[in-house]
Amino acid sequence: MQKQGLYVGLMSGTSLDSIDAVVIQTDGAQAKLLASHSHPIENALRHRLLALAESPTTTLEEVGEVDRELGIQFACAVRDLLSLAAIPAIRIVAIGSHGQTIRHRPARSGPSRGFTLQIGDPNTIAEMTGICTVADFRRRDVAAGGQGAPLVPAFHQAVFGSPGVDRVVANIGGMSNISVLPESGSDATGFDTGPGNALMDAWTTLHLGLPFDADGDWASSGKADMALLSALLRHPFLSLPPPKSTGREEFNLPWLERALGELGRRLEPQDVQATLLELTARTLIAGIMDAMPTCTEIYLCGGGARNVTLVDKLAQLLPGRTVATTEHLGVHPDWVEACAFAWLGHQSLIGSPGNLPSVTGATRRVILGGVYPGHPR
Repeated sequence: MQKQGLYVGLMSGTSLDSIDAVVIQTDGAQAKLLASHSHPIENALRHRLLALAESPTTTLEEVGEVDRELGIQFACAVRDLLSLAAIPAIRIVAIGSHGQTIRHRPARSGPSRGFTLQIGDPNTIAEMTGICTVADFRRRDVAAGGQGAPLVPAFHQAVFGSPGVDRVVANIGGMSNISVLPESGSDATGFDTGPGNALMDAWTTLHLGLPFDADGDWASSGKADMALLSALLRHPFLSLPPPKSTGREEFNLPWLERALGELGRRLEPQDVQATLLELTARTLIAGIMDAMPTCTEIYLCGGGARNVTLVDKLAQLLPGRTVATTEHLGVHPDWVEACAFAWLGHQSLIGSPGNLPSVTGATRRVILGGVYPGHPR
């Protein structure tokens, strides 16, 4: 398989606001973003995906139907991306598709066997586009004893690492995770720090009927409640040592509403939103300071990088350090994760490992993903 070429990356993420689709050119050591497209997810499908991710019970019938429908939507995202960019499908070596996580239950300790499950049928993607598709990246790392997440630190290290600088890349998606890139060039470390946008988005939808709090304006109109914040910070995940990863299974509206009920008094909705923003900022900074107190540069990506109030809060709590977005490193923050899975697809096809045991806790480096061949075009 050729080492250098054009790869498509697909990412929908915990926030489920859209399908991010990119084309990159990569040889593994670098990744140049050539085209990007945000493909909307229809409300009906989004609600079904949220139900699968948050409901403790579901049916195989529902999983199968949504898996197929999401695969169709991923394929449509690829077709639209290539059409808009005027790139013939025949030029694409492969698609790296993250899929949509509907359960993430990595083993914490003891004899339990962890698992993770992503849907968005790669057979459908390969058949509809004709392009070789690489998918199901996380389960091989879990099989090797890892958390299956986060996987982006290997990409961050390859593309954003810099000798002589202790640097952190913080991805603020539905959940937040960090990649710790030592100046020595030794293997990156990283882990999920806790909630990112998921709780803020869910609370905004519940009270304002909007998908997210644009620029954090609603949060900035409220005042964080310290009693509620203290209760939320007692979530057991937040005190676990890495390696660790999390998702909507742990941080969701029912959990928040239980904490509000136990508070014993009513809060204004905007004050809850301000508290959720404070929770995201505090847990992210705690993770950074625990992992690399010497870091001088923090680069943000993911949807949270567009939340002006959140970014200002992070800069306020990290005085004397550079706080900027990955655009300063050459990749727009909206597209970093999709680029990462295009890059991971390349790694899989050339037979190179895509995980970092220093991040996931796996027993060894492994080649990630299953390969679904395309067909002549």
